[in-house]
Amino acid sequence: MSVPNAAATEDLSSEMEVDAFRRLFPLRYFERHLAESIRSDGRPLREARDTSIFLGAVASANGSALVKIGSTTMLTAIKMEVMIPSLESPDEGCLAIDFHMPPICSPIVRPGRPAEAEPVVSKQLSDTITSSGMIDLRELSLVGGKAAWMAYLDIYCLDADGSLFDAALLSAVAALSHLQIPAVAMNDDGKIVLMSDEDGQKQAKEQVNKEKRKLTLKSIPLSLTCILHKNYILADPTAEEESIVETHVTIILDTSGQLISLYKPGGPVLAYTSAIQDCVALTRQRVKELKSFLDKENSAMEVE
Repeated sequence: MSVPNAAATEDLSSEMEVDAFRRLFPLRYFERHLAESIRSDGRPLREARDTSIFLGAVASANGSALVKIGSTTMLTAIKMEVMIPSLESPDEGCLAIDFHMPPICSPIVRPGRPAEAEPVVSKQLSDTITSSGMIDLRELSLVGGKAAWMAYLDIYCLDADGSLFDAALLSAVAALSHLQIPAVAMNDDGKIVLMSDEDGQKQAKEQVNKEKRKLTLKSIPLSLTCILHKNYILADPTAEEESIVETHVTIILDTSGQLISLYKPGGPVLAYTSAIQDCVALTRQRVKELKSFLDKENSAMEVE
């Protein structure tokens, strides 16, 4: 029987003490790292986590994307359906956005109970995409007053480890950049049929969209969430960091650097503007980085 190495035993004991201190005194543990200008995951204070984008993650969807920011993982799938446009907007289609947090994404999400963040993030996403002017809904029209596209965006959080809105928005934007609007035609009864279906091809009388087409994105909104604690600013917080500090600020910019919105869900009122200005500057850098990732992935898809 081997005798445990004394150094290894001491290291294990030390790790257990650190873990216990982290759970019992999270704020003190957090502030000890801040004093050294580093975070518990080893990042500098103002650095975002590693980010990846994968387009076409759901083969059956008209557009889809899988996004990871650190451990936070989002999957967006877009399904297109033909609808009758409203009388108020006869030449426009519609966009419906739903954000889902299944129990698999976090221990705090319980089966049978919707997560508190679901309706909040859903509304924030809808407001952001609408106010940014990202999509001209007239592009989703098929036959004025008779037929238009309804685009259903379903965003699923597969792992909730902080900065949920940032990852959800990036996933939605990536899926919309991947979206291909199906080719359709009109049959003898004046109904719209999909040209991808064999029955649709037989019934087709007059083509509306002769071939699949991409959606024109007029503006691309991207975001960065920061937490503010004393004189410190931490970019792209983890779930643990968000649970310790109340003051969160999410800055949303378009790719030209123009401010779309600022979202501050909680925490004390900020008495100074320099912190917000710093957050905006960090977001501008982050948006350039995310746009580069998105362009690279779209270019790779075109080559394939």
